[in-house]
Amino acid sequence: MNIKPLADRVLIKPAAAEEKTVGGIIIPDSAKEKPLKGSVVAVGEGTKDEKMILKKGDNVLYGKYAGTEIELEGEQYLIMRQSDVLAII
Repeated sequence: MNIKPLADRVLIKPAAAEEKTVGGIIIPDSAKEKPLKGSVVAVGEGTKDEKMILKKGDNVLYGKYAGTEIELEGEQYLIMRQSDVLAII
């Protein structure tokens, strides 16, 4: 993959949504909760005011509406600022 986030941005591969059934009913993909955790795939250099704490391979938690969804090579990713990441798991 040839993508390098700029400044304080990180590229995250969201974890797969968990399959749930309710009383034998399978919930469709459109009704599933978006995962709020993922793995860092690439990081920027940081800024002069904020150094980059995250590194490639970190498993992280992020906010429900954080980041911008992008598709690369058929895979879904999120790109967001480091400050949108809530915690490292």
